[in-house]
Amino acid sequence: MASRAVAREAVFALRREIARIEGTLPQRLEGQAGEAEAAQQGARLRLGIDGFDALLGGGLMRAALTEIHGCETRDAGAVAGFTLALVARLLREVPEPGLVLWAGTVEVFREAGLPHAAGQHALFGLAPERLVLAQVPRLADALWVAEEAIPLQRLAAVVVEARGNPEKLDLTATRRLHRRAQAAGRPVLLLRQAAQPEATAAPVRLVVAPAASGQRSTLAGPLDGSIGRPAFTVSVDKCPAALPGLFTLEWNSDECLFTERAKSQNRAADPVAVVSLSGCRAGPAPAAGQVVAFRRQGAPAAGAEHTPEQHDAGRGPRRAG
Repeated sequence: MASRAVAREAVFALRREIARIEGTLPQRLEGQAGEAEAAQQGARLRLGIDGFDALLGGGLMRAALTEIHGCETRDAGAVAGFTLALVARLLREVPEPGLVLWAGTVEVFREAGLPHAAGQHALFGLAPERLVLAQVPRLADALWVAEEAIPLQRLAAVVVEARGNPEKLDLTATRRLHRRAQAAGRPVLLLRQAAQPEATAAPVRLVVAPAASGQRSTLAGPLDGSIGRPAFTVSVDKCPAALPGLFTLEWNSDECLFTERAKSQNRAADPVAVVSLSGCRAGPAPAAGQVVAFRRQGAPAAGAEHTPEQHDAGRGPRRAG
């Protein structure tokens, strides 16, 4: 972990040095832009978080490819939820909301699941009829579907979901998606489940993980034992400013916007006591009290030999009754 952090800091330092040589770093960090930059701000999707939008040069570029990573497969729900939140903000700002194409392989949808129609409508305001799912057997087919669909005028955004680091998803493939997005003026979101960062043509890479939800707010204060708004930990791994960033964002489905959680609230108090690690102990701690073993019905008595059939039955998969 330490070596990875050192390597990451070295990459960001190299990007800052390149930006300094090109003379673009002061403009990006201090916001000293002219009319061209002001016109470009309208082509960006702002999340409403000042620090986050500043790192991205004013927000996510609409006509571009954006990578959204999940480090593990179990983060697929958070990655999909964050993506749907971005799509919801995008559709709210356009005068005529269009369709959203979500393309992925059978393997990805089998492992991570399909978007839930009722959930996406309730939390993100995306009606089921506006989401078009394309499930294909190979990643090459998903990339082809996305490339052909990007120029379609009825589409508001295109989402491509992949798993791992396949060879087909190389610099050439991502460059094709990025150039198609630029030519069509349409955002393309590349979701990558359980993937490691690698060289791509996407100008922005975000790493998303689930964050603990806070308590539901009421007029009388926080409601104990309740679950509040969905929260995401978003790490800016690659951006035009060549600077890292880490944010904990909460999604407000009523107002369709993100709010940043205060740093002091990131580690909320846990009512469950944490047991300290044992030190210099050869075995587990002794059980408190007397332990009595009951013989299972049909099991042989103590000292009796087990047959091979009984051993195989004990090792079988667990089935629901």
